[in-house]
Amino acid sequence: MSGVQNIIVTKEESGLRLDRWLGKKGVPFFLVHKFCRSGQLRIDGKRAKADTRLVEGQNVRIPPYTPKESTEHKRPVKLSDKDRAYIKSLVIYDDGQIIALNKPSGLATQGGTNMKQHVDRLLEGLVNKDGIKPHLVHRLDKDTSGVLLLARNAEMARILGQAFKSKNIEKTYIGITTGIPDPLFGEIKAPLLKTDTGRNKDRIIVNEDGKFAHTLFTVLDRIGKQAALVAFQPLTGRTHQIRVHSAYMGCPLIGDFKYGYDKESFAEMNLKKRLHLHAYRLRLPHPSGGKKILDFIAPIPDDFVFNMKALGFDSHIKADSISFDP
Repeated sequence: MSGVQNIIVTKEESGLRLDRWLGKKGVPFFLVHKFCRSGQLRIDGKRAKADTRLVEGQNVRIPPYTPKESTEHKRPVKLSDKDRAYIKSLVIYDDGQIIALNKPSGLATQGGTNMKQHVDRLLEGLVNKDGIKPHLVHRLDKDTSGVLLLARNAEMARILGQAFKSKNIEKTYIGITTGIPDPLFGEIKAPLLKTDTGRNKDRIIVNEDGKFAHTLFTVLDRIGKQAALVAFQPLTGRTHQIRVHSAYMGCPLIGDFKYGYDKESFAEMNLKKRLHLHAYRLRLPHPSGGKKILDFIAPIPDDFVFNMKALGFDSHIKADSISFDP
């Protein structure tokens, strides 16, 4: 077991998330969050959060722990030519500083138990001519497709991370719900809590003890009383927020078996199997400043389009026609 450590963040490490930085140093993932909850993990003497972006010169106090094998000296990931071609095929924007991917449904953002393939592993295929691998900036659920941002260096990762925290990023998702939201547009304010016990273990539920969560929605099209094509704009960034809020208003997303959608209904509709949620558009001020806006649109995937047509929806969505204003 190591003793208490005080480590100064280097210039090269500036912009990294605290949990990932600690993982590279061999601190087990579960301990990072335990230390944060208990207040033992501190930055410049103040309590730290796992998703904090580090800044050069900060002093990180790490309590005693039993180290796992450090990732700093592991051999680099060896990707096949097929993997390299695959991750490159997902790129919809790359200006040398920022990369935007159209992540498919079924591909996890980061690894986990029995998770051999994920975006984080595939980033080795996007290493630039200087040998620098991009950084993940945020996450999408494994089963949610759409815009996923990467940064070419730690400093850009820090800048983009701050943009997400300051809510300067406008996110638009497209979903297909079972049933029709009533009213056809509005907002959902329902606190979300991750459960640790009981039949809802490891699920997110609406609970007054949870964290504030706020989602705007507007129905773009509907098929009788059967299904609706809905645009969502999350104003907070809670885990599974849109999925849970959609179910909370009585209209779970088609294919979301975790949050209320019926498997038998799915089979009867003869649709391609997937969660019908797509991170369609992401807008943010350009990191260089000024009035320039970066506007990323991820084309709706073929399986999603197939199901839209099968249900009777028009698959040609005009991004600028989507409005959340009453």
